[in-house]
Amino acid sequence: MWSPKRNANGARNPFYEQMREVSPGDLVLSFQGTFIRAVGVASSYAYECPKPTEFGPAGKNWGPIGWRVDVSFTLLAHQIKPADHMDRLRVELPRKYSPLRPNGNGLQSVYLTAVPSGMMHALAALIGQELTQLIDARVEEVSALTQAKDDGLSKWEERIRVSLEQDNSIDQTEKEQVILARRGQGRFKKNLGVIESSCRITQVDRLAHLRASHIRPWRDCETNEARLDGENGLLLTPTIDHLFDRGFISFEGNGRLLISPVAHVESMRRMGVPEEGYQCGGFSEGQRRYLEFHRESVFLCSALN
Repeated sequence: MWSPKRNANGARNPFYEQMREVSPGDLVLSFQGTFIRAVGVASSYAYECPKPTEFGPAGKNWGPIGWRVDVSFTLLAHQIKPADHMDRLRVELPRKYSPLRPNGNGLQSVYLTAVPSGMMHALAALIGQELTQLIDARVEEVSALTQAKDDGLSKWEERIRVSLEQDNSIDQTEKEQVILARRGQGRFKKNLGVIESSCRITQVDRLAHLRASHIRPWRDCETNEARLDGENGLLLTPTIDHLFDRGFISFEGNGRLLISPVAHVESMRRMGVPEEGYQCGGFSEGQRRYLEFHRESVFLCSALN
């Protein structure tokens, strides 16, 4: 699944924001042509991804970077038309952000929305074992499925690297430093070291054990200056760097730690992440500006309420 991050006018869209709440193992029903035609199992959290080339000219007013969730879909042998079963389903429709109208027709404006438990079980009873077995199953082994996300991000960054390599308008020394910054090395790490001296979460201060992590991701930077800007970074231990880069944690401008609602609580505890609200120290004005982007465009948190 892929969606823009915002509407064409820049406004938040709750159905695009819902992408940020999907977790591996979640079930996704595909509604097309008045029928529920397929069921899928999510194999990743949402992550940033350029608009798929298959979209062609569609959505020309959307931003070029949106949210992607990897889903393995299977066509249903027993496809149902909700409009034929509204006597049973109508009472289960959510009051807000419903995917269906009371008459069973879909809402074109709804891209992705949560289905209440009662409605999901009612649909499963109508569809049959194809769905009921998936609901009853516990999807525990999802780590192998999430590799597609890392592959997608790597390919995106590699395309940018190749483009930089071929850009003759950039001085070769500058080009090398921008490419090194992708891995948190070179001038970027040196610039960051003037501002940061330890990991905000673990307090580790030995540089050999710290990564120079971009706040606004290297792949998202609109200029090479931002890729080398020390204020666009934090020194983090590898585990914390992973959580920050993938949007499981973020920070408010005042240093307050934020934890994504999709983060696995026990895993976070084992990785030494304190509870949400932990004070991590103040940030510079430039860091606060970059953190606004991180919270808006990387952090896995929805504005649905």
